[in-house]
Amino acid sequence: MRILLTSDTYAPAVNGVVTSLLTLRRELTRRGHEVRVLTLSGEGHGWQADGVYAVGSLDAGRIYPGARLMAPALSSPMGQLIAWCPDVVHSQCEFSTFGMARRIAKACHAPLVHTYHTVYEDYTHYFSPSRRWGRAMVRWFTRAVTARTDAVIAPTEKVRRLLEGYGVKKPVRVIPTGIDLDRFAAAPAPALVQARRAALGIPDGHTVLLFVGRLAREKSIDELLESRAALGAAPVTLLLAGGGPDEPRLRRKAASLGLSAPAVVFAGMVSPAEVPLYYHLGDVFVSASRSETQGLTYIEAMAAGLPLICRADPCLEGVVTGGVNGWQYDTSTGRDTALTALLADPGMRRAMGRQSARTAEQFSAQQFALRVEALYREACLAKAADSRPLFGRGLVPAGR
Repeated sequence: MRILLTSDTYAPAVNGVVTSLLTLRRELTRRGHEVRVLTLSGEGHGWQADGVYAVGSLDAGRIYPGARLMAPALSSPMGQLIAWCPDVVHSQCEFSTFGMARRIAKACHAPLVHTYHTVYEDYTHYFSPSRRWGRAMVRWFTRAVTARTDAVIAPTEKVRRLLEGYGVKKPVRVIPTGIDLDRFAAAPAPALVQARRAALGIPDGHTVLLFVGRLAREKSIDELLESRAALGAAPVTLLLAGGGPDEPRLRRKAASLGLSAPAVVFAGMVSPAEVPLYYHLGDVFVSASRSETQGLTYIEAMAAGLPLICRADPCLEGVVTGGVNGWQYDTSTGRDTALTALLADPGMRRAMGRQSARTAEQFSAQQFALRVEALYREACLAKAADSRPLFGRGLVPAGR
């Protein structure tokens, strides 16, 4: 099949949407499909290389940090992609590239599949002074977008239920995003791990609580800092691997709690190539995020063999099981109790880490691609049936 994937963000940006898109493109290509990508350029002019068509865009950071919007006069790839005539168009974002995806799908009579990655209710503080008004706008917007698609993918049952609650009428298929398990499971050389810990200023013998992700308000990293502060002078390092708009405030927060290196280490942005190494610097993966749709970093941490302590979330149902591969918590007391138990028992950490690795096996990149490919074929058959003349669908003209 000829498959067009569309997204407002693409490499070298690092986020869950990009990770999912790169994984899907790689696995679909391995399965013999021709896959191209339509995205936004990180600058005012567009470019094209290796099957990627990047449209010139404008900074929209006032709406959301790092966001960009298409510059309409620079949408030249449209004609080329319509001439290529994809069999399926699969959109990954609801904004600039969604409109292009829809026009290309319509011109080529191809089904438009859409993955709903982001729970926008958790981001209303970026664009609305009223949380209630913001949520109402999200519900309306989501219904409007999905109504223009042929099928919708939700990465978790949590998202499927959310869309159902919004009143989305299109069929929604739950397909968890897969990852390259081997990439995260492969243990780096001990000398490399030791050298990186030393470069970050983490002392020998310190237990490392690891967070990987954007430093943004919706990740609730304040809670992690408060939890580390409660441990006092314990030989424990909270390692925050990632950058983001909330980093300056979080550094001030750490200072106000009396935290400095090595109690807390801000590693800054980590290149995608080095992310697996960072998981192997950690002993326990921690997250207080309230904005996950699937939580790919959780799956990556499990593949690397880490136990998890995470805020309870429906997206983690059947993923993080209390007392088996970590704990989910609802209160600060629950979080700190779980943390104390893991810090006190290295044997428990190792046993839970082994179970985490077994749990991660259900999220392979290969299974992800197979499930998406099956949906593509269903969508193509349904589109073909809808496009046949009425007489070809068992209907007869009036009067016969």
